[in-house]
Amino acid sequence: MRKIIHIDMDAFYASVEQRDHPEMRGKPVVVGGPPNSRGVVCAASYEARKFGVRSAMSCYQAFQLCPEAIFTPPRFDAYRMVSSEIRAIFHEYTDLVEPLSLDEAYLDVTENKKGIPHASVIAREIREKVFRKTGVTCSAGVAENKFLAKMASEKNKPNGLFVILPEEGAAFLENLSLDKFHGIGKKTYEKMLALGWKTGRDLKQSKEEELTKQFGKMGRYYFQMVRGLDERPVVSFRDPKSIGVETTFEKDSMDLNHLTSVLESIAEEVEERLGRKNKKGKTITLKIKFADFTAKSRSVTVEKFLFLASDLLEQSSILLTGVWKENINPVKKVRLIGISVSNLDLSKKEDDNQLSLFAE
Repeated sequence: MRKIIHIDMDAFYASVEQRDHPEMRGKPVVVGGPPNSRGVVCAASYEARKFGVRSAMSCYQAFQLCPEAIFTPPRFDAYRMVSSEIRAIFHEYTDLVEPLSLDEAYLDVTENKKGIPHASVIAREIREKVFRKTGVTCSAGVAENKFLAKMASEKNKPNGLFVILPEEGAAFLENLSLDKFHGIGKKTYEKMLALGWKTGRDLKQSKEEELTKQFGKMGRYYFQMVRGLDERPVVSFRDPKSIGVETTFEKDSMDLNHLTSVLESIAEEVEERLGRKNKKGKTITLKIKFADFTAKSRSVTVEKFLFLASDLLEQSSILLTGVWKENINPVKKVRLIGISVSNLDLSKKEDDNQLSLFAE
């Protein structure tokens, strides 16, 4: 029986800003562009979330929802530094650490360096050490696999711990509202409601063939998900074939200027991820999913390796313009947009001084 912990930092970027700026503590904080702009929200504190402010919405919309919010630009260098301190704590317990981003990771503590028999004890110690070391809080989920651990970490957010014992997994998922399942978005949830499914128990009654008919290849995922089946190992190192970021909008958009602003924010995050892995790439791919769940992707391959956000934004904006021209009649709203970089330079040579600045 595996023992998996999922650690998720609480409003990470905003929490670091509140830690470093005492005047922001206890107040709604928005990390992103300036207010009344088409810049994009990178993160929102829990105080701002109470007003409906969410990541990926425009800062203009965030300002309308919460005029008293403090808007501050992102400081990725500071976030990377804190993330490195947190990962060092993880490695005190296990080398099987799979980072998903700066603020999220899986840990396999089945066999751990301190010989602690209970994963819940490890999770509790990690949360305490992270707060003492960095001054920011995190939430943790403990379970027998990655999917259940991810679900558990959401249960008592923020600054909480939740454990799903092996014998409790089935009941936990059966009683859960479908909109709380990781992997079920707003549109899918609405479709499931239309089919008469409200909870995991309802979904579990459906055969795999029926789910595949209704949801295509995702049907098999939903069939396994609602049964808590997940054999994926925690992978401590993975040499990627591509690196990308995508975001799903809270509200579908058909505003080209807003989509371009979102691309700018995404390009910055892709640059940050490329930098952490010391990678550059020649192929930039734009992914768009529309409100009707149809999707398009367009790619361009350039002669030299790229990693700077400005270059990624330039290429992806050209691709977006092309897709938008195809989308004129009829115009369809966009629910998801993303950028990925592939055709990577897989060598370890750091021949670009700018790239080496991102090395941890």
